[in-house]
Amino acid sequence: MATLLGRYPRLLDVGIAATLVIGGLLEGVVTDVDRPLWVHLTLTVVVMSAVALRRLFPLGTLGFVVLGMMAVDPSGQLSIFAALVIVSFTAGLEVDPPRAYWGLLLATVPFYVGYSFREPLVSDYVAVTVLYGGSWAVGQMVRQRTQQAAEHAARADRAEREREERAARAVAEERARIARELHDIVAHSISVITVQTQAVRRRLDPGQQREIDDLRAVESTARQAMAEMRRLFGVLRAEGERPALSPQPGLDQLGRLIADTRAAGVEVSLAVEGPASPLPPGLDLAAYRVVQEALTNVRKHAPGGRVTVCVRHGGGGLDIAVEDTGGVPPGTADGAGLGLVGMRERVALYGGTVDAGPRPDGGFAVRVRLPFREGAAA
Repeated sequence: MATLLGRYPRLLDVGIAATLVIGGLLEGVVTDVDRPLWVHLTLTVVVMSAVALRRLFPLGTLGFVVLGMMAVDPSGQLSIFAALVIVSFTAGLEVDPPRAYWGLLLATVPFYVGYSFREPLVSDYVAVTVLYGGSWAVGQMVRQRTQQAAEHAARADRAEREREERAARAVAEERARIARELHDIVAHSISVITVQTQAVRRRLDPGQQREIDDLRAVESTARQAMAEMRRLFGVLRAEGERPALSPQPGLDQLGRLIADTRAAGVEVSLAVEGPASPLPPGLDLAAYRVVQEALTNVRKHAPGGRVTVCVRHGGGGLDIAVEDTGGVPPGTADGAGLGLVGMRERVALYGGTVDAGPRPDGGFAVRVRLPFREGAAA
């Protein structure tokens, strides 16, 4: 029932008005009134029924009920007091300042003026101020709190949407970067295929024409693939970007990366465990980028901490752990920072996993598993 009334506030208002009408009729029957009973009861029904319109016309309803109280209630019935408290509260709740102050005037000034024509008591003014003015003030307070809560919720929603948009942009940018880097690796591999095919074809005897034609077809297909790869780079490249002239880095360049990080003022130690196996070029690049991104985060957010980088070969894959003793990077308490988003994209390309988050004893840890089959690089 409460859920139904909350969903349909007009139904709640009708219920309140009906309750006040019944209460007013009962009070009119059991108490003495100084006018014909039918007139009193008719006025009671009309005035109390107006409460059903309190949300649609809050100030008009308040003014009508105030006039009704002056006409209906010379002897002070409880139902009309309750009606006036409710519509005073509603005028404060439903109307924004400065227009809302008309509600305060309607709820109090007519009574102050009425009291001035007789010998009033201080308690009369206090009662009007507390009952009707106080009800209006409570309504205004609830309205302000509700608006503030709605604004906080809206800001939180905007912040969440902006975070999601930034994450989506980070994913798109990282995917484009991965594609550009893989373009270089694939282009290099196709170039090697082309050169080796051409070399083998030229070493064949003229009598091996069938083999020569097959190799020439392979060579032609490889050259066509190279041309398409160049067009692909034209689509993927950033404005003004040129193809990389140097090979893409791999784990063999970790030493230089560690040295650059130390030069930036970060204490770093590197441990390599297990017999190193030749890695596929793309996976080798992904492993390097994982360490690079993790160290970049440390340099940005925990420059005074110590970092341990561990690379473990074996077990059908490559395990990388980068742990620091500094602070937690902003936005990464749940492992969802933008840099980590890009890292997850790169690792997921090779079926790997990323586990990132704060360490129990302080600092931050990134642990990555990159599976691969031994000898796949060959």
